[in-house]
Amino acid sequence: MIDEQALFHDVTGDYVSPPQPKPGDMVTITFRAGSPALVIELYWNGSCIPMDFVRQDAVGFCWYETAVQAPGTPNAPSAPTAPNPLVRYFFRILSRLEDGGEQEECYYSWTGPTRDTPNTSCFRVVPGLYTPAWAQGAVMYQIFVERFRNGDPTNDVRDGEFAYEAGTSFHAPSWDAPLHPTDNYREFYGGDLQGVIDALDDLEELGIEVIYFNPLFVSPSCHKYDTQDYDHIDPHFGRICTDDPSYIARTTDPESLRESDALFARLVAEAHKREIRVILDGVFNHCGSFNKWMDRERLYEGREGYAPGAYISAESPYRNYFSFRSAKWPYNNDYDGWWGYKTLPKLDYEHSEALVQYILSVGRKWVSPPYNADGWRLDVGADLGRTEAFNHQFWRRFRDAVHEANPEAIVLAEHYGKADAWLTAGEWDTVMNYDAFMEPVTWFLTGMEKHSDETRPQLMGDAGRFVESMQGAIAANFTYSSLFTAMNQLSNHDHSRFLTRTNGRVGRVERDGAAAAEEGVDPKVMRIAVLIQMTWPGAPCIYYGDEAGMCGWTDPDNRRTYPWGHEDREMLAYHKRLIGLHRTCQELKTGALRILAAEKGALAYGRFLRSGEVSVVLVNLSDHEMTRSIRVRLLGIPDGGALKQLVKTSGHGVTYDERAYPVREGLLTRTLGRHSAVLLRYTGETFIKM
Repeated sequence: MIDEQALFHDVTGDYVSPPQPKPGDMVTITFRAGSPALVIELYWNGSCIPMDFVRQDAVGFCWYETAVQAPGTPNAPSAPTAPNPLVRYFFRILSRLEDGGEQEECYYSWTGPTRDTPNTSCFRVVPGLYTPAWAQGAVMYQIFVERFRNGDPTNDVRDGEFAYEAGTSFHAPSWDAPLHPTDNYREFYGGDLQGVIDALDDLEELGIEVIYFNPLFVSPSCHKYDTQDYDHIDPHFGRICTDDPSYIARTTDPESLRESDALFARLVAEAHKREIRVILDGVFNHCGSFNKWMDRERLYEGREGYAPGAYISAESPYRNYFSFRSAKWPYNNDYDGWWGYKTLPKLDYEHSEALVQYILSVGRKWVSPPYNADGWRLDVGADLGRTEAFNHQFWRRFRDAVHEANPEAIVLAEHYGKADAWLTAGEWDTVMNYDAFMEPVTWFLTGMEKHSDETRPQLMGDAGRFVESMQGAIAANFTYSSLFTAMNQLSNHDHSRFLTRTNGRVGRVERDGAAAAEEGVDPKVMRIAVLIQMTWPGAPCIYYGDEAGMCGWTDPDNRRTYPWGHEDREMLAYHKRLIGLHRTCQELKTGALRILAAEKGALAYGRFLRSGEVSVVLVNLSDHEMTRSIRVRLLGIPDGGALKQLVKTSGHGVTYDERAYPVREGLLTRTLGRHSAVLLRYTGETFIKM
């Protein structure tokens, strides 16, 4: 019999040589198996290639290897944004024929060994598709600036400064005042870039490697997904240098714009000094009705230096930037808005190459000196344009433009559902990882939907369903470079706070009130989630305040102010510890993933590198104590090897005792209490009984 559980493709960060091959490069593919009495074949883009047995290691695994050539012309000029077509591959494993015996076979792909020929679960390589090494496994931190920290009260939005829909802007009475449940988008607390600069030392101490900002450009709302001017940082986040109290003066004053842009450049420079990268939010599917191109609010009408907006006149130079359904000028309100919102006019790229070129220039500008941002997060990336063909064409051009300006910049997109069409075509580097992280983790640990709009208790603790969802989504979407850079979040600005989800309650702030989001929450489940977040393949991204124990229903309640001086210190210390381990244990950044056990209430998996470092995670979500023997030989750990416990979390709290546990006959045996999890690590040490 073929020992299916002993089959193992060595898919570490250096699983091919080089790890991100150029067209024409020779690529080394390795495979290890539990027996030399096997025939291993590589199916590389439809071609069957025998693999050679090369050695047997100390643990007893047999290594097979072959070299193949990546498609494309060798020594072609470097073109990291123009990849060759996707290469799919998998393995076929055959037992050697014995006299009178029948030959057995199985296959190995993303989802492990199978008797069926892989189809959607093949491994993938895209020659020439480059993603920056700094982003692989990087610890990210998402900041919703208006609610993070007020470093400069002089730039605060004033009561009644501008009208927005059916009301006017207003300032919250204090930093700790509760959010208005319905008028939140025009409610302001004063968070700004100076506040972020003031907190950079705190973020460095926390261990953050990348800041992802929600939109920073000129915009009337607190969320700023309704861009008014892509060329400048909003002075309400930057510097206001005019005494004119009017909104249009405060957002168009040349000195204020220059100073605000300069402050952003300073922030990036200060972040880079601390080895922290900066990613901007690009909202390019739609702009805002305040935008000078549309000018529905008539802020720019008749002002010197500004052409009439498309809402104002059919003769506007921006007329083709939008799609109008009638010719009701002047003041034509009959235009397409994203999801019907008139405050979010959808941009019509297909009818304006000038608009295309402008947004490409924006993409280049902010990743270039003097600003030097390190990449873009693309809002509703799949929605841009009016046809799928144009969408793909535009994002290819956008990524080319960004990489031309800054080859080390990353382009990641917001996307729900399958993303392989963008990830394997040189359009996006990676995505916000909803399908292969946030959603499966939420269902598994809480039985809740990510908005707290639905509960499915039957999914809570179902490790088999969790693994199936995770592996299926990974196989359907990612190459290794895009997986290791995928943004793995528990919470963000569009969904309820994860800690609130642990209460198992369906709710919304406008119906249930803000206090209900804090009732019945379970910090021990949050800690298990953070442990998984910091040990799963991808770039863990903390939504500001999660590390401080913040709660909140979905938008707008998830955008509460950071609780400076009122943080959950235990949760904060736990995050620091886990972030530190993620950063120092390279296998947690770019190591292979191996599922070791998945049953009702119990999950075990390992991350490992070819060099021998191994981390093992064990989770018990059941209501009773559980003892399990986990087959860690699969990770290359020999008998007598010692796994050191780095973190244990349970209902009794967190321990960091670094107790060692032995491997005997290839097994690690551990007893875990109810609702607990543990992270252990092997670095080549042998067990000595204390």
